[in-house]
Amino acid sequence: MQSVLWAAGGTGFTFLMTSLGAAMVFFFRKKSNVNIQRVFLGFAAGVMIAASVWSLLIPAIEEAEASGMIGWMPAAGGFILGIAFLMLMDNVLPHLHPDSSSPEGPSSTWKRTTLLVLAVTLHNIPEGMAVGLSFALAAQHGNDPAMYAAAMALAIGIGIQNFPEGAAISLPLRQEGVSTGRAFVYGSLSGFVEPVFGILTVLIAGGIQPLMPWLLSFAAGAMLYVVVEELIPEAHLGEHSHVGTLGVMAGFLIMMILDVALG
Repeated sequence: MQSVLWAAGGTGFTFLMTSLGAAMVFFFRKKSNVNIQRVFLGFAAGVMIAASVWSLLIPAIEEAEASGMIGWMPAAGGFILGIAFLMLMDNVLPHLHPDSSSPEGPSSTWKRTTLLVLAVTLHNIPEGMAVGLSFALAAQHGNDPAMYAAAMALAIGIGIQNFPEGAAISLPLRQEGVSTGRAFVYGSLSGFVEPVFGILTVLIAGGIQPLMPWLLSFAAGAMLYVVVEELIPEAHLGEHSHVGTLGVMAGFLIMMILDVALG
């Protein structure tokens, strides 16, 4: 139960940061600067790359080896399953990215605003899983304070990059003609899947401990799929993309520091 409460707190923080980002719609009515968007997207990508390696894949390998398994096998297997899961969701769930003119996935009569919200919501699922699993891992190791600190570092890193993500959904919705209040609500709710999936994965991992290496690497694969498929390409649109590259480097550096300093 303690791990569930920790996971609820950690993913609740990331949800709060998404909501604070979405609240930017009350202060900025005009179209946001393209370079700022590239920095934010690159920053989110950098955080997710570092988190996938230090907070998910390395612990997955260590957990597998501690259980007497070949370390890379469940890590690689879960990683592939995470990629397959996001690819499946991309193909079966209609969604629309903010800078795109045509929806992805099957044809749908859903409103453009609904498709915009679904795009971000879909990609928040692995982030919630990652934070929840980190706290579940700490609980499985006898409430190890160092592991809880590492889980909190991950929650802080994900929360920081969720702030621009919340703004990235509410501001385009406002520009689509949605009212300010509704744009905020939609942007905020796009992050609600993080506490839901964070708590669910804790309950699953707590009940079936041998699945932990698979679940950790599953979240890593799903997160890196988002990075390569969406975030980095969108951060580097245009001729001069150095700001997007620097955003990736900054996000990676900050998440690495958080993980090492707090873990």
